[in-house]
Amino acid sequence: MTSSRSSSRSSSRFTLAELGWDDGWEAAFAEHADHLAGRVARVDKGLCTVLSEQGELRAGYGERPPCVGDWVAVRPGPAPRVRRILPRRTAVVRGGVGRDLRSGMSGDSSRQVLAANVDVVYIVEPAAPDADPGRIERLLALAWESGARPVVLITKADLAADLPGLLDAVASVAVGAEVHAVCALDGRGLEAARLRPGSTAVLLGPSGAGKSTLVNALAGRPVMRTGEVRAADGRGRHTTTRRELLLLDGGGMVIDTPGLRRVGLSDEAAEGVARTFADVEELAAECRFADCAHRTEPGCAVLAAVESGELPERRLANWRKLQREAEWMAGRADARLRAEQTRRWKIIHKEMRRSGRNRP
Repeated sequence: MTSSRSSSRSSSRFTLAELGWDDGWEAAFAEHADHLAGRVARVDKGLCTVLSEQGELRAGYGERPPCVGDWVAVRPGPAPRVRRILPRRTAVVRGGVGRDLRSGMSGDSSRQVLAANVDVVYIVEPAAPDADPGRIERLLALAWESGARPVVLITKADLAADLPGLLDAVASVAVGAEVHAVCALDGRGLEAARLRPGSTAVLLGPSGAGKSTLVNALAGRPVMRTGEVRAADGRGRHTTTRRELLLLDGGGMVIDTPGLRRVGLSDEAAEGVARTFADVEELAAECRFADCAHRTEPGCAVLAAVESGELPERRLANWRKLQREAEWMAGRADARLRAEQTRRWKIIHKEMRRSGRNRP
């Protein structure tokens, strides 16, 4: 195992441009000119690591914690503190636990922001033991919904028994997304994962997929701990324990994430699911009936595609599954919103009765 872990660069100071700053961020920051602009690289309990022109800072924050990738306004001084989180351009969100997609507000147990303000989502899927098309589809739904550009990277390409066949199979489920095979050990395909200066990518995938090894290969030196691959099945060992933004010596930034065991959809994932299954959606538009459920209806173009072999039955089943999940999460969010509105009106009416303002 490689236990070395160091900063992705030796300099203690950073230019805003290399962190991804541009005119848009400058305009958003205008009202906080008396504060220090910085980008969140890591979040711990009560403190976060912020990269800025003054170097790497450890800053406190309030009830609303920032996320890795956030741009923040920091009050400088002996005890730096995050005073404002700038509005996010993109956000990778999974359902289950966490915070609100755009505002980051806590208290909503249906969302967790995994990374903010990323340009590219690298969906990292290992070639061995077996690539999982269902997992790729689920992560693609998160990626499309984030507003960033999804790219599927098939790692451990040297272990694939039939790499061309595997790439064709993955491309058939990654509709609209780039698919590349990479091997961090021999450098194969790494150029496809290179980032331009100022751009940010986040790596999503299961434990042992080779995310940290890929980060080290892109950085050109060990910046992340990696685990050995088991010879029996090609599985790697879990090494990343937290999300962290790292600058690459060649330009660009990556956010490495722990392996995702469960990837729930958020309550705003419907569009991401539709883009992930664009081929199924196009078929559904050709059905005889606009409200076709694609079960037993006559003139169903989706079922006809399954029968002809054009559309795998597995893909149709996963489309239905993710649609149901997205709809359930949206309904759950609506119910929470209605409950909160009811609670607020009860408080208002109680106060009105107490003060007598509702009397004629």
